[in-house]
Amino acid sequence: MRFLRALLLFKLGFWAGIVASAALMKRMLPSRGDAESDEVALVAIFDGVALKSSARAFRGGSMFSWFGGIAVDLREAQLAPDAHFDVHSLFGGIAIRVPLEWRIESDVKALGGGVVAVSPAQPAADAPVLRLDGFAAFGGVAIGAQPFDDVPES
Repeated sequence: MRFLRALLLFKLGFWAGIVASAALMKRMLPSRGDAESDEVALVAIFDGVALKSSARAFRGGSMFSWFGGIAVDLREAQLAPDAHFDVHSLFGGIAIRVPLEWRIESDVKALGGGVVAVSPAQPAADAPVLRLDGFAAFGGVAIGAQPFDDVPES
């Protein structure tokens, strides 16, 4: 019985530490960027962030979700050369919608989560390229031109 009590206290302390850390990080890492921004730094900790970009030379930026979610719609944005996103998700999710003509190059890794990056089957040779790097731990990252509930399993 003493072991179970110690285990319960450990778990309770662990999760209290996670919540306290997340609250502190939320204050230290505010989101930056709006619909017209060429670069964004989006942070979702225990909440959600949604952005619909209409930038004229979108260069990318970073996204971080921790027990939260980020939804970004880039279908009205124009991509700058060498556009790049760093995406990181911990127990959260990130969804990015892009125009059909864009080519996606993803090097996002997952641990206990998932990554879906859907590019057109036959992209044009001069198609704009959006590169993604990062990780998803017990969360997910989805990027593509079609609604994510219609993404075929591979």
